[in-house]
Amino acid sequence: MKFKQDGAKPIYVQISEWIETEILSGAIPEDHKVFSQYQLAEMFNINPATAAKGLNLLADENILYKKRGLGMFVTPNATQFILEKRKSQTMKNLVYELVLEAERLGVNETELINLIKEEKERQRGNQK
Repeated sequence: MKFKQDGAKPIYVQISEWIETEILSGAIPEDHKVFSQYQLAEMFNINPATAAKGLNLLADENILYKKRGLGMFVTPNATQFILEKRKSQTMKNLVYELVLEAERLGVNETELINLIKEEKERQRGNQK
């Protein structure tokens, strides 16, 4: 994975989101050890302190927990925590941006809802 260094999102946040995605995909199961800050630093060619900041962010959110002398581990129910967090934060931000853009383009509420419904139907058709 390559991290975007355009300044829009700090690298440590990108690290934490990458780990969250690995947890959601099942690549890192609950109660299993995650990569150390040094492993992450080597994997992504970043400073170990930046990697540690990403890990600590997840620990602060109770997605990871520390075992003294052993490292960081995925919290039981981490998957549920991540899903709830992403629904409440990410989805709200996306919807906010979508509504703003719709207003700029003069798309009314009915048109916007229809566009969303059409896209959902298209996605369902692609999954079959």
